[in-house]
Parts: sequence; C-alpha cells; structure tokens
Amino acid sequence: MNAKFVLALVLVLQVSTSLCDIPAPSQELVDKYESMKSVFYKRLLNAYSKLQTAVGDSSQGQVAKEMLEAMQSRPELQAIAKVASGVGAEAAPIVDRARTSLLGLYEQYLRPHVGTGLSDAIDQIKVVLDGVMPAE
Repeated sequence: MNAKFVLALVLVLQVSTSLCDIPAPSQELVDKYESMKSVFYKRLLNAYSKLQTAVGDSSQGQVAKEMLEAMQSRPELQAIAKVASGVGAEAAPIVDRARTSLLGLYEQYLRPHVGTGLSDAIDQIKVVLDGVMPAE
C-alpha cells in the first residue's frame, strides 16, 4: 500500500516540475493572437458606437445620457474609478505573464492536436462576425 502512495507521489512531483517549465510561445503565435485581439476590440468599439448613436437619437437615450453624466460627477464614483484604474495598472504585468504562459502551454501541448481545427473554426466565426459586427 505504501508503494502505491510513493509511486503516486513521484508521479505528482514529476507532473508539477514539468509544469513549472512553461515554454515561451513563438513570435508567430503571439502576432496572430495580438492581431485577433485588436480586430476583436475594433469590432466591440464599432458596435458600441453604433449602439450609442442609435440610443442617443431617442428621447429615452437622452435621459439615460443625462443620468450617466450626473453619476459621473459624483465624487464616490470618481474614487471608485481611480481605485479600479490603479488596480488595473498593478494587475497588467501579471495578466501579461499569465497570457504568455497560456499561449506557451497552448502551443506546446494543444496546438499540434487542435490547431488546424481551431484555426478553421475561427475563420468561420470571422465570416459571421464580419456580417453581424464588422470591424470597420
């Protein structure tokens, strides 16, 4: 029984040490990720601006806009915004390291198995998004 525990412990230690050596992603994968991210942000900004113009033309949209402006002038909300931006600035390097690690793990372990299927699925989703939520 003790031999089984020792064997399980050895296997767990091997897995944990192999996970500590996270490979860095290739520049090609990082560039592909960054381009997809920037296009996605453009899509979101474009959709937001369309929504803003659609809502801003109505009388209810004007009332909502005035309420938001009144809320933004409150000092409590400004303090919360300052704290949130400070936390975001502190968390940015941690998020970047986590993103780089995840891209490295994806490239090392998953990309050989699901890379082409995932790329094809992303290309099909892009076609649908170009019709629904274009980037420009």
